[in-house]
Amino acid sequence: MATPIIMPKFEMTQENATVVNWLIQEGDMVEQGDPILEVETDKVVMEVEAPASGVLAGVKVQKGDVVPVTAVIAYVLAPGESGPETTPSPPEAAGQPASATPPNGPTPVRATPMALRRAAEAGLEIKQVPAADTAHRITRADVEKYLTHTTAITADERPRATPAARRVAREYKLDLAQIQGSGPQGRIQEADTLTVAKQTQAQPAAPIPPPTAPEATQVVPLEGMRRTIAQRLQQSYQTAPHITLTVAVDMTAAETLRQELNLEAEKQGQPRLSVTAILVKVCAHALKRHPWVNASLRDEAIYLHPTANIGVATALPEGKGLIVPVIRQAEQLGLGEIARQLKDLTERARAGGLTPGDVTGGTFTITNLGMFGIDHFTAIINPPESAILTVGQTAKRAVVREGEVGDEVVIRPMMTMSLVLDHRVLDGAVGAQFLQDVVKTLERPGLLLW
Repeated sequence: MATPIIMPKFEMTQENATVVNWLIQEGDMVEQGDPILEVETDKVVMEVEAPASGVLAGVKVQKGDVVPVTAVIAYVLAPGESGPETTPSPPEAAGQPASATPPNGPTPVRATPMALRRAAEAGLEIKQVPAADTAHRITRADVEKYLTHTTAITADERPRATPAARRVAREYKLDLAQIQGSGPQGRIQEADTLTVAKQTQAQPAAPIPPPTAPEATQVVPLEGMRRTIAQRLQQSYQTAPHITLTVAVDMTAAETLRQELNLEAEKQGQPRLSVTAILVKVCAHALKRHPWVNASLRDEAIYLHPTANIGVATALPEGKGLIVPVIRQAEQLGLGEIARQLKDLTERARAGGLTPGDVTGGTFTITNLGMFGIDHFTAIINPPESAILTVGQTAKRAVVREGEVGDEVVIRPMMTMSLVLDHRVLDGAVGAQFLQDVVKTLERPGLLLW
C-alpha cells in the first residue's frame, strides 16, 4: 500500500506551510528518514523526511504552494507497487470518444503522462509495457512494475545513494554504479560523488544561458516569513500604543570587561563576547527587578514572567526576513554561556537550521544595529511582549563630566539605547527605572555580582 507523505504540523498554532523546495525528484528512490522536502512555517524552514523507503510518486504540490497541515502531498511506493495517479489523463480529441479507434493504421498506445515520462526516463518504448487495467491504458505503476521485473538492474541492485548524491551525479553526468559509497552499507554519499567528479574533472551540465531580454522590475510575492512579519508587526503597531525612552551610556567599563573576558575566551577556545551578549545578561539582571517590563498582554490579561527569555533579533541573509531566536532563563547564565548560545543560534538562524523551540517563548527582545554604524533607532514591539530594547553603535564622543576643578570635556565610548514600551502594559516611569538600572549596570558591571 502506498505510504502517504503528510504535511507535518511543527507548531501548536500552525495551520499551513509553504513549500520551499523538493530535495529529490518524483521517481527517485528514497529511504525512510531521508530529507525530501523543505517547507517554511511563519518562523522557520524545516525539512520533511520520508516516512518510508521506496519511490517518490504522486507529488501534488510544487515550490511556493501554501499547503494546509495534515494534507497528503505525495506518496512513497514500494518497488512494483502502484499508487494513486494524480496527473489527469490527456484530453481526448474533440468529437472522439475515449475508446474510438482510428479507421486506418495501428492501434495507438494509450498511456498516462506520468507513464510516458517514466518510460522516457528509463529509455523504454511505451508499447513494450503491458497495461494492467481493463481499459488497456498504461499507467506509471505499469512502467515501474515492468522495470522492476524485466530490466537488467533490479531495484535491489540499484546503487544505494542519498538524494544529494543522486543530484550531484546527475549534474556531473556520473554513473552511480561506478562510485564506491562510504555511507552505511555502502550507501553513496554526496561527498563520494563530488570526489569522483573532482578526480575525473567532470564538469557539471552547462548552465542555462541568461535571458537576453531587458531587465524588468522584480516582483517578489509577499509570502512565507516576510508575510508573517508584515502581519504581526502591522498588528503590533496598530494595536499597541508605543512610547520610546532614549538614553546614552558610557561603555568604558563594559568595553574593558569585554576585552578582558575575550582574552580568556581566546585562551579557552570559546566564542568571543559581543556587546549584544553583555546586553542580554544585563537586561536579564534588570528584568528580575522590573517584572512589568518582562510581561506579555494576551486575552485581556497581563502575564508577568518569572524568568527572562530574551530574544535577539537576527536578520537573515539576502533579505529573507527577520527572526528572533530566544536565550532562555538568561538571568541564570554566565556571560560565556550566553556568548556560546548566541553564536550557535545566530549561525543556525542564518543557515535556516532553527527549530520552532528556538524561536518561541520570548519575553523581551533586543535588537542591535550598532554593527552597521547606526547611532539611534526605534523598533516595533514583538507581540505579545511589552517592550523591546534598540541598541546603536558605540562611538567616541565628547562628554561633559564634573572634574576636580569644575566641569571638563572628556572623550568616552558612548552608546545610545532606546526602550520601546507598550503603554497598555506599563508606564513611562516604570520603563525609565528599568532603563536606569541597565545603564547603571553597564557603567558598573560589578553590580552583576550583587
